[in-house]
Amino acid sequence: MNEHATFAKIRAVAQRALPAAERLVATWLPEGKRQGSEWVARNPARGDRAAGSFGVSLVSGKWNDFASHAAHGSDLVSLYAYLHGCRQVDAAMAIDRALGLGAFTSSSSPSDSEAAPASTEAIAERAQRERQAQAEQRRRHRDAERRARWLWDAAQPASPSHPYLVAKALPPFKLRQGGDGTLLVPLYGDGRLVNLQCIGIDGRKRFLRGGRVAGAYATLGRVTQGAPLFICEGWATGATLHHVTGRAVACAMHAGNLAAVVARLRERYGAAARLIVTGDDDRQTEGNPGRQAAIVAAEAHGARVVFPRWPVGSPDGLTDFNDLYRWRLGRLPGPSSQAAMNDAFGEEGRP
Repeated sequence: MNEHATFAKIRAVAQRALPAAERLVATWLPEGKRQGSEWVARNPARGDRAAGSFGVSLVSGKWNDFASHAAHGSDLVSLYAYLHGCRQVDAAMAIDRALGLGAFTSSSSPSDSEAAPASTEAIAERAQRERQAQAEQRRRHRDAERRARWLWDAAQPASPSHPYLVAKALPPFKLRQGGDGTLLVPLYGDGRLVNLQCIGIDGRKRFLRGGRVAGAYATLGRVTQGAPLFICEGWATGATLHHVTGRAVACAMHAGNLAAVVARLRERYGAAARLIVTGDDDRQTEGNPGRQAAIVAAEAHGARVVFPRWPVGSPDGLTDFNDLYRWRLGRLPGPSSQAAMNDAFGEEGRP
């Protein structure tokens, strides 16, 4: 496929994806919400603490982060590429597959309206902009990696009495702690430390500025052949799963990163790996974004998906396995938590 044809297909996918914009963006940014004709969310690529500055037009696909001059784009393809750290053509092909558009799988050419010719200068200018943006993103990632390694090496083993660990009723496992009390959760990608999630004394979380998040994950336990490998959202959920079941866990850190992490793990461990997405159940949130993201991630990469089984009488505000674990500890202290979690998982949860 020549370069002009590739750009034509990318434009065609971007245009034809617009009717499904809300469904796509809700999957990629499940913690966001619709406001008028926009989807407003946190920017997971820079560890945004709250929604507000990052928005996507559900009409045109244009997106922008007013808190980051480098984060903006003109369509849904560029948004996918930004969130997942991939090339535009890979993003277009992923959307093409998800929607069954056939732009990259069909031998037919896009229609005249979809592949309106662009001048050579315009194509070259857009390609140059994309190369510059990708180079800038790689630079930010490298800077964040160096800072992550420095902070990690300078930190001490986390204290079991850290307020966040006490609140979550969890041991620190191999987390570290900075001099100011900040917990450090290491995120790995391509076999190396690429970012840190920093959890303050007050429980607030952030990633290192400019650090890679898409496709990166925190790990607990050792992966063994034939045993389940759980993939979840946050570290506390993953630590709960590992603590109770003894299984290996990969923590994607947020719902929008689940699919990318499952894809990486499937690629790394192969088709025979027993990947199990352990999703959040955001029952009190419209559209249940945690459940939706978990189902999409599992279906896309041949993984199983499980959710907490809420006992009769459990509070409606519980959403994840750590919530269930802490609630059962309060109701059934001590060893009963093991039985409760086994019941929640069925056979897969047993050591």
